[in-house]
Amino acid sequence: MPSPSRRTVLATGSALGGTLLAGGMPTQARAAGRADTSDPWRTVLEDADLVWQRMPRTWYEGPYLGNGFLGSGIYAEPGADTGSVSAVRFNVQHSQVQDHRPEFGSLFGLARLPIGWFTLEPVGAITGLDWRLGLRDAELTGTLTTDKGTLTLRALVHNSRSVLAVEVTPSEGERDFRWVFHPADAISPRADFKPLPDGYQGNPPAEVATHDGVSTAVQPLLSGGQHVTAWRERTRGATRCLYAHVAHSYPRSTALGRALATVRWASALPYDLLAGTHRAWWHAYYRKSFLSLPDARIQRFYWIQLYKTASAARRDAPVMATSGPWLESTPWPNTWWNLNVQLEYWLIHGSNHLELDAVTRALSEFRGNLSKEVADRYRADSLGIPRTTDPQLVNGAAGTLTGYGVGIPGQDPPTPEVGNLTWALHNVWLSYRHTMDESILRDVLFPLLRKAINYYLHFLEPGPDGKLHLPATFSPEYGGNSRDCNYDLMLLTWGCHTLLESAELLGIDDALAPRWREVLAKRVPYPTDTNGFMIGADIPFAKSHRHYSHLLAVYPLYELTGRTPDELALIEKSLAHWVGFEGALQGYTFTGAASMSALLGKGEDALKYLGQLMTRFIQPNTMYKESGPVIETPLSAAQSLHDMVCQSWGGVVRVFPALPATWADLTVHDFRTQGAFLLSAVRKGGATRWVRLVSEAGAPCVVRHGIAAAIDVRDGRGQPLRYETVGDGTIQVALRRGESALITAKGDRPDLTITPVRPNADAPRWGLPA
Repeated sequence: MPSPSRRTVLATGSALGGTLLAGGMPTQARAAGRADTSDPWRTVLEDADLVWQRMPRTWYEGPYLGNGFLGSGIYAEPGADTGSVSAVRFNVQHSQVQDHRPEFGSLFGLARLPIGWFTLEPVGAITGLDWRLGLRDAELTGTLTTDKGTLTLRALVHNSRSVLAVEVTPSEGERDFRWVFHPADAISPRADFKPLPDGYQGNPPAEVATHDGVSTAVQPLLSGGQHVTAWRERTRGATRCLYAHVAHSYPRSTALGRALATVRWASALPYDLLAGTHRAWWHAYYRKSFLSLPDARIQRFYWIQLYKTASAARRDAPVMATSGPWLESTPWPNTWWNLNVQLEYWLIHGSNHLELDAVTRALSEFRGNLSKEVADRYRADSLGIPRTTDPQLVNGAAGTLTGYGVGIPGQDPPTPEVGNLTWALHNVWLSYRHTMDESILRDVLFPLLRKAINYYLHFLEPGPDGKLHLPATFSPEYGGNSRDCNYDLMLLTWGCHTLLESAELLGIDDALAPRWREVLAKRVPYPTDTNGFMIGADIPFAKSHRHYSHLLAVYPLYELTGRTPDELALIEKSLAHWVGFEGALQGYTFTGAASMSALLGKGEDALKYLGQLMTRFIQPNTMYKESGPVIETPLSAAQSLHDMVCQSWGGVVRVFPALPATWADLTVHDFRTQGAFLLSAVRKGGATRWVRLVSEAGAPCVVRHGIAAAIDVRDGRGQPLRYETVGDGTIQVALRRGESALITAKGDRPDLTITPVRPNADAPRWGLPA
């Protein structure tokens, strides 16, 4: 690809050659020890590429391609013995393909449905491979070796066209390799784990046909509608290219026409021409932010998560289900709202990728379905979201088949898991705070949060102590219902604070405001005991538990942050007690513990928890599994890394708040913070050299810069800026929209180049290297 134009450079805030437009004076990039740093993004991305010199045998080991809709996981055809592999599977799955029988609940009747897979079947027996998943181009390349020759391949899922394209160039002995499509049974994957509901049956088999050179597998659905896989192979010279597309329609059967049209369009293009627009999108995507640190393994992991997120999420795609677009055998074939969704999307804020925010879009678009998830008598003024839904936020059968409905506090069944919508709206609030886009606040957050909190207000009652109490609700995953459940009390408190602040910002004189203030003034204190936060008034924290549902006021709500010695002691005691029970801890236990440690400024502890995550739970391709595939944990680990590098809760941007000693050098560029600031900063030799903030919204700018000396503050023209010292190492600067502030040690004029930092030591690449 050619170098970016000057217009592109200015749009991204970066100059050619890895330089930063700071103080109006770009400087030239210099070598940083990893590779050619004339383009720092290219350097870190190529360093992070996953490689395979051994055959991946599961989804947790293999390459994966996607665009938020169409997904393909690639690995050996299951069933092959350990001595040889006869074929390679290219799964074909799609995030919109689901059943539409709500009478059987979200996990059977509304479940995501498996589609099928292609097998690449060589003439000879496979003897070796050398593959590379190139992050920068979002493309798999490499060679498959057999005892008859070689197959050189390139593969992608096109960014905007949702086409799987696999180009194969065979040697003479492999000219007769073949592709075979295998339609999957259109039945909920949960059927492999749980008994079928009474009356439930799988959909009929797919109907395979050919339409003027395009093959199709048409999957009719008992509920009406269809999903269709269409494919075509084209030969150009020595190469053969497979083009495949999936379309879904309900209740009409229009998917066939769309699938045929897309494959005919794509197959008319040579692979390189199709790939051109795809690569251009991905190159621009990565340049929206930059992070480099001296731990090679973690740096590579981080950039892979950015690749994974854009492969699994788009604003107009369904909110990520538990396995993203890559549906595999799972007991959880839908979208999960009591932790998974929230963690999946946190990293989009700091990494400056709000274009992937499906949560705000979906909650707004399907808000009408949220009222149907609470009992009839509350629907006029309340909303809720169950534990699990389909992409339209429908649970099906009001949760009666699964027990996963919103429920009524004080009653069971269904289990009263009430706080999920409020927690999901915290993600929407983060999107507002990181953009300061008032339309998010006015049109989505405020009206939905008002009704989510109003549901609580129906049940909140004064007790003999004069405090307001909640009847028994459920803290996700711990087991048992408790009065004054911390999960709900903490979310209720955040919601009332946020509604009052939002009403003031929007100029709304809301009739419920006195009630919100009363809740904040009279709400019962969070239940605690000698070990810290309890699950609720009736249930102590007394067993191993992977979820931090009882600690949300600490993280991610940042209501309790250790401002006083007693508060700090409570947080530290609760954190230690939580992670001290081995047995049920899982990967996201350690991402939560890492972020809480980062809140307390304990970078060494945060790194220790991330290290445990990497060694105990992360799979070779950076995916994650429990009893089925789930992708939220690696993505939330990227957010834990963000929390070590920058925090911006409470109206203060904190630069490098929790770095371990081994990260003496670090570079961050265009990191998005609350208040809609873009942060760039460089640390060298254990000291922060410079910090630059660009204001997109003109919000109050308070920054804890971390420069341990007298400072200079200059604007974008290099002129001195007035500032006010508001705390130890903390200043406030008045910036209008579009203005910037550069902070350095007094008299220092550091090199403002953005380059990768030198690694402390090399580390194995992700994937399956030799």
